[in-house]
Amino acid sequence: MATDYRHVGNHLERLLHGKTPEELSERLRAKPSAPFRRVPGGTRVTPSAIEKRWAVTTASAATRAAVLDPESLANAGTYQRNIEHYIGTVKVPVGLAGPLRVNGLHAQGDFYIPLATTEAALVASYSRGAQVVTEAGGCAALLLNEGIGRAPGFSFRDVSEAGRFVAWVVPQLPELEKAAHATTRHGRITDLRVTVEGNHVYLYFEFQTGDAAGQNMVTIATQAVCDYILQNSPVKPVAAFVEANMSGDKKATAQSFQSVRGRKVTVEVVLPAELVAKRLHTTPAKMTDYWRMSALGGVMSGTMGIQGHYANGLTALYIACGQDAACVAESAVGITRFEVTDAGALYAAVTLPNLVVGTVGGGTGLPSQRACLEVLGLAGTGQSQAFAEVAGALALAGELSIIGALTAGDFARAHQRLARGKP
Repeated sequence: MATDYRHVGNHLERLLHGKTPEELSERLRAKPSAPFRRVPGGTRVTPSAIEKRWAVTTASAATRAAVLDPESLANAGTYQRNIEHYIGTVKVPVGLAGPLRVNGLHAQGDFYIPLATTEAALVASYSRGAQVVTEAGGCAALLLNEGIGRAPGFSFRDVSEAGRFVAWVVPQLPELEKAAHATTRHGRITDLRVTVEGNHVYLYFEFQTGDAAGQNMVTIATQAVCDYILQNSPVKPVAAFVEANMSGDKKATAQSFQSVRGRKVTVEVVLPAELVAKRLHTTPAKMTDYWRMSALGGVMSGTMGIQGHYANGLTALYIACGQDAACVAESAVGITRFEVTDAGALYAAVTLPNLVVGTVGGGTGLPSQRACLEVLGLAGTGQSQAFAEVAGALALAGELSIIGALTAGDFARAHQRLARGKP
């Protein structure tokens, strides 16, 4: 996290322009006596509660109308379980990419994929990649694994107590499962992993969560487990926390990359050289050469996995379909691989071990988000595994399109034309 001394000097010069160090220090001073107004109303979405929240802002009537339009006010109750301090909605444009033909264990057919984004060229790029995949007959998609976890932490006075705690807690797994399962009809503990670090003990509980992404489900279930432990353990922890930052929640981790967090998917396609030339304006050899160089660039820059831009498509898909967009931090991790086959075609594969997605719960029941899942044909129960395979296929389509554009020299031109118009 160090900064080069020249950049430090330039930054200080800009900061001190026309000011003294004392004046800058005054800006940073705590001001506990300055008055402030709390945002009122909690989770209430009544017109009066919404009005009180707007009253603490300095927003103009036009600004307010852009966020709290008549529909957002009329449907305020719809959002009550998804937001606090509600003041309206933000409209993100949604585009349709596809068709994307998926030959999956769970997802079968041609999918038209709603993507919510403000980034020009994104939907066009993913749609191009999807159409290339479809013209080749579609991609094979396999859901490989499922599981999402919480990792409570317990601290003790010394390592001896930590060891005695582990000796007690491991045989207690059936009782821990009962405590967890009492909180949910859909969540089930499937694994327990134990880590001891000095006088600290981490218990990683992995769950199956049905068709939900399951972060809240496993949090509540794990809290019940912690409550049981604190009530029954013969060795009392000095402190206990329902999450000790070892689960990989909302961050890229080597642990999740090597195992699973959410749903793990692998997807592959073979593109004939003629199709690559016709639709991507390049060759399998050039795309493979680029992939090789970009893989080394990723290694040298310290990326987790090797891929081009999973986050672009996944974020747009997550926002459109009511997923937790923050989970892109862990979902956009994986491996892209390109090879030239003996027949001169392009073999392309992606593997994503951390797709934190669901088709029930969370934001999937909100009107627009539910509608986008219905556009996909993947709304409701029984669809989460297919949704994960489609998400992996979308990532593959995006990798093909962006690497095709980079090798053909079209990348900057596409952004110039679609984002800024003709020069």
